[in-house]
Parts: sequence; structure tokens; C-alpha cells
Amino acid sequence: MVPTITAFEQSPDRGQGLARDMPVRWALEEVGQPYNVRLVSFSAMKETTHRALHPFGQIPTYEEGDLALFESGAIVLHIAERHAGLLPQDANARARAITWMFAAIATVEPPIVQREAAMYLERDKTWYEERLPLIEDRIRSRLDDLSMRLGDADWLDDVFSAGDLLMVQVLRRLGGSNILEQYPTLAAYVARGEARPAFKRAFDAQLAVFTGQATG
Repeated sequence: MVPTITAFEQSPDRGQGLARDMPVRWALEEVGQPYNVRLVSFSAMKETTHRALHPFGQIPTYEEGDLALFESGAIVLHIAERHAGLLPQDANARARAITWMFAAIATVEPPIVQREAAMYLERDKTWYEERLPLIEDRIRSRLDDLSMRLGDADWLDDVFSAGDLLMVQVLRRLGGSNILEQYPTLAAYVARGEARPAFKRAFDAQLAVFTGQATG
């Protein structure tokens, strides 16, 4: 059965591959699973029909038969468990890969998202100039640890996994900040992820939504 995911009809990331459907698209491309995409407007996301799939009125959602999921990390985990290619067969290695999935979302991403929120929503506040460096210091603390752990390895735990997929996607949110460039090891790590054919297919598919609207 071909699953259906939802994505922004008009993505605020303007085709940069940062919207939350991107890791889901990437995971599906990695495992070779065809999928359908239903584009959703901002107003439709808040309506009852969509909230039945995603109680917080966001994207992405994932529908496969009578199964409906929300939250990109949970969807990627489901895809990785359902299809070969994103989780190792060895039980211990599999557990470590899942641990890195949680680390990406729960440990590395929060200060990065806080920085984005501060820049877009708090720039006019009197305390913005003082708060932003504090957030960026927290980001660098996470990146210090992650860079040390990665070392000179290609991936976080021997072979590419769903943990790397989510971690690379989280780190991509730092693009244009000049923070990631301070960590050559992590910048190269992200570049390896972006060089994967499955990433490129997912990125192009998401970009096509924006460019199609921009030229239509």
C-alpha cells in the first residue's frame, strides 16, 4: 500500500528542504517506498479534518491503510522499522541508531529551534540582543559534544542510519548562521548526508512544490 503524507501547500522555508515533511520524504526515498503527497493550506491545517490526523494542526502526517501518524520523528521511526535500510539488523546497533534519533530531536534540535524563534518572533524585544548569544552558546555546547563524538567517522555509528538522517536534517537548520561552519567535521557530515541520492530526490520533490507555485 502506498502511504500518503501531508506537506505545506505554501512552505515558509521557500523550498530549502527545512519543512518537517523533508525527513519523512528522505526516509521514504532511502527505503525505496513510493508515496503520495497531499498539500495542505495553513487554514486547512487548523480544520477538524486535518486535526483528526494531527491534533496540533501541523504537518506532516502519514496515512497507510487504517494507520495514521503525526510527528516527523515518529513517522521516520515507523518507516525505518517497516522497511530495510535505515536501521541495522544487529539488535544493539539498532538500539543505538534509535538513540541517535532521539538525541537529534530531543537534545540537539531544541536550542536550534529556539534560535529560529528568537530571530523571527523576538527581534523587536528589548532583551533580544542579550538573549540570542545565550541561545547560540547552548547550540555550540551541543555541537562541541557532537563533533567530539563523531570524530573522523563518516556516520554516528558505523553505517548511515535513521539517526544520521534526523541529525543531518537538524543540523541543516543552521544553514546561513555561520555556526555550523565553525565545526568542519559536522559541516562535512552534513555535506555527506546531502550528497546521498535519496536526499537529493526528497529535496527536489519538496522544492518542486515551491517552484511550481512560484511559476504557476
